[in-house]
Amino acid sequence: MEGRKGQKSEIRGLRSEIRGRRLEGRKGWMRKKGVSRKDAKAQRMTENEIGKIVVDAAIAVHRGLGPGLLETVYEIVLAHELSKRGLHVDRQVPVSIDYDGIRFDEGFRADMIIEGKVIVELKSVEKVTAAHKKQIQTYLRLTGHKLGYLLNFGEALMKHGITRAVNNLEE
Repeated sequence: MEGRKGQKSEIRGLRSEIRGRRLEGRKGWMRKKGVSRKDAKAQRMTENEIGKIVVDAAIAVHRGLGPGLLETVYEIVLAHELSKRGLHVDRQVPVSIDYDGIRFDEGFRADMIIEGKVIVELKSVEKVTAAHKKQIQTYLRLTGHKLGYLLNFGEALMKHGITRAVNNLEE
């Protein structure tokens, strides 16, 4: 009996160590050491392929939680959902900008950058304004990224809260 208890304890310890490795990093987003097959596949994905996964995940999160919560709640849950689907998610990424020959290290913060290719800006408002749409367009232009999404979780139906923005993206 002692041997089994010791084995179970050892297995629990290994599981928590593995879980800890996966959760290392800023703000708890999933990051594994080394590159797995799933990670390698995600790195080869196009912006449009990543975008389809982002939209599917956003719809799933909206169905699960509904509208009306704070933006940060949707950010955390969407990051988790995208990580489950094999995508690398960076949250609250400071993006530097160059202006007048000066580099400003933190010009703005992107809510999420998926796989280093797609910017996602989250809102939880009744109605998306033109200013919100200009914001994602400006983020794309300043970063050089080609695809971005403005996701408004405040809408009754998520499909009405999805705005796709492109910057020289080849379809």
